[in-house]
Amino acid sequence: MSVETPTTVVLKDSTANPAPLGLCAFGLTTVLLNIHNAGITELSSMILAMGIFYGGLAQVIAGIIEARKNNTFGLTAFTSYGFFWLSLVALIVMPKLGWAEPASNNSMIAYLSIWGVFTLFLFFGTLRLTRALQFIFASLTLLFFLLAAGHVTHNEAIEHFAGYEGIVCGASAIYTGMAGVLNEVYGKTVLPVGAVKTT
Repeated sequence: MSVETPTTVVLKDSTANPAPLGLCAFGLTTVLLNIHNAGITELSSMILAMGIFYGGLAQVIAGIIEARKNNTFGLTAFTSYGFFWLSLVALIVMPKLGWAEPASNNSMIAYLSIWGVFTLFLFFGTLRLTRALQFIFASLTLLFFLLAAGHVTHNEAIEHFAGYEGIVCGASAIYTGMAGVLNEVYGKTVLPVGAVKTT
């Protein structure tokens, strides 16, 4: 009489890393919007389309894949900022379609400020991740509060400064996203992201 030995089955996660997609979607869209905030370009369908399809939908998709990979931070960040972009486009487009009244100045202050507070909380999560992510979330927190300050003071110079700061923030997200792609493709550190030592 033979005794069967129990077999241990190990499931390997073969899902691709969605973080580079989410970071690039956020970064490219942020750069383009803030070129407008800096006073360089007009607010056109180019920015709105990027906000819907790349900054919005692509980040939501990345967030859903992060959930499959059991990454709560990635799920929360990418899905939230994906819907941030969709809500921002809705704020601009809905009044033009006659679906709602335009947001008042005080409403925009509240909108930008609450996103700043949310981003600040996520920044504390990055303290256990990488220096690159710390820079992205710190600069994004500053961006939201600068934009809110621009609405509080009605000072165009603050909004333009926020635009240039936002370009830096978006560029840092693009860098981090491409680091994820190139470092994986080459199997070594091509673009450093500053790993944080945790004890």
